[in-house]
Amino acid sequence: MTRRDFINGMAVAVVAGMTPLEILARDAKKPYYPPLWQNLVGSDDDSYFFAHALRDGEQYDFSTLPIQEQYDLVVVGAGISGLSSACLFHDKHKGTKSLILDNHKDFGGHARRNEFATPYGQILTYGGSESLQSPKSLYSKKVVEFLGGLNVDIDALAKCFNQDFYPDLGLSRGGFFNKKDFGVSKLVSGDPRVVIDDSIRQERNNARSFEQFIGDFPMPKADKEALLELFTAPKDYLQGLSKKQKQTYLTNTSYKQFLQERVQLSPLALSFFDGVSDDFMALGIDMISCELAQECGFPGFESIMPTDSTIEEPYIHHFPDGNASVARLMVKKLIPHIAACGNTPEEVLLTQFDYSKLDLEQNMSRIRLQSTALDVRNVAGGVEIVYGSLQDRKLHKVFAKKVIMANYNAMIPYIVKELQDTQKVALSQCVKTSLIYTKVLLSQWECFTKLGIHDIYAPKSFYVNTKLDYPVDMGAYKHPRDPKKPICLHLIGSPLRLNPKELDTTQLTARDLSRLTRHALLGTPFSKLEQMTLSHLQEMLGGAGFRKSDVLGITLNRWGHCYAYGYNSLFDTPKQSKATIKTARKVCGNIAIANSDANWDAFLHTAIEQAMRALGDLGLG
Repeated sequence: MTRRDFINGMAVAVVAGMTPLEILARDAKKPYYPPLWQNLVGSDDDSYFFAHALRDGEQYDFSTLPIQEQYDLVVVGAGISGLSSACLFHDKHKGTKSLILDNHKDFGGHARRNEFATPYGQILTYGGSESLQSPKSLYSKKVVEFLGGLNVDIDALAKCFNQDFYPDLGLSRGGFFNKKDFGVSKLVSGDPRVVIDDSIRQERNNARSFEQFIGDFPMPKADKEALLELFTAPKDYLQGLSKKQKQTYLTNTSYKQFLQERVQLSPLALSFFDGVSDDFMALGIDMISCELAQECGFPGFESIMPTDSTIEEPYIHHFPDGNASVARLMVKKLIPHIAACGNTPEEVLLTQFDYSKLDLEQNMSRIRLQSTALDVRNVAGGVEIVYGSLQDRKLHKVFAKKVIMANYNAMIPYIVKELQDTQKVALSQCVKTSLIYTKVLLSQWECFTKLGIHDIYAPKSFYVNTKLDYPVDMGAYKHPRDPKKPICLHLIGSPLRLNPKELDTTQLTARDLSRLTRHALLGTPFSKLEQMTLSHLQEMLGGAGFRKSDVLGITLNRWGHCYAYGYNSLFDTPKQSKATIKTARKVCGNIAIANSDANWDAFLHTAIEQAMRALGDLGLG
């Protein structure tokens, strides 16, 4: 049996109603170890079994359930914020007991680890939260100290990232134009654009000139000339407006409207930007302001209102498995016997955790996966928590002195029903914006070296970004170097492309669109996404020798990232947003809220800061 046979066989079993855990349980030699699972992982249908039932009006009788266990602290959500809450709690309150509940089959939330086994050794990658974002400028002293307590050295981490790896191979960024939308399949190398969160120094990106790069676009001469002027010699497209009027325009106007009305790009020329913000915002240019577009380095504003707002730090604070290493370090701290070693990033990276030890009675801190919180309510002396277990499909009740809700804001009103209506409404405003992170294990990557490309932007495609994985060496782990041997390919899918027809977004808010696209993604089966993945790679890389048989495995992370809703000047005001955030995270008796949603900011440091704040709200900080 080949690896592909195994993958396809598992897909058939999933369709037949078996969960990945049940499939793996057929073989006693295969322990419960989610990082190695392929196909659809993360927020699969099982993880939403009880939550969707609750949302859809399922009536449960919680009152008759007996209390089975008692804890000092229960945390709902085993992501970065939930794990941080437990670590901080135990640091200050020795001898206490805690329980962490999570509806998924793995801990870490969006800080998810993907592993592939190859004949040449283990390949590690990230299935979601990928890097420490600008730690030198954004991280507070307390967050840095917390990470230091996990033996995370920010400066040492940066040195693990080889910024010159792909430049030394002569590889550049490129753009791909698909046949469906542009009339021809064409890959163009040497992209000179400055991209947000860049990991490669501009002087080493092997770029061509804008004239050469744009000159190869499959577009009429007039469209290419218009794009060239926009990138290299932009005019003051708001000429005649005062400085104040210009600022108001940039704040209240979408980037798409600006390109249409002020720059006057044709629909075909405009389509080059259709996807440029999808891979890191999960929103199109019709849903982001000119002000935000300028901050991201998009063209058109240099002669309107110059700014120094560029990339603050190189995007190189990255573990080979992304921020899953931070989650694993916290789990190792909470449950030391989960692995023989793993107290440093170098050790934890290559240590296989024994998941059977997550929820042992002897643990001072227990992590209970596949457990969905359904009802959390204040009672005399503490809080009662009812959760549904996927393992036995039954309801269970536990008691805690204090509770921290570290799950999605949007779900909290359904679980903590005693909240005031104003708080429930405020919580519902943080609508998740969703991205798919698809990891493809290739048997070799010579097609990339032949094309001279390592990172591809594909406007109007479902996969708006496809790139060879970050070149990170840490301890004994080495990033793949030989193009004739396996490597992991990272694809970012935008569910904006899953809608059956073009949406008229003029009557929608960013929240509306996020809801629609998430539902579209929920309704798309793995089989279709797998086929979309293979077809995209074949069209894009087939001319350089890629064949679908080069694919050894696919792990599709739903959601790879499910970003917390961020302030959007097209739909929000600063005053209103601040008030909503403050109302949403109010403490309710012995229940506090900690997650990145609590500050509308999907960053690792935010998740940790909100854990600190929530513990303080409960008098535990």
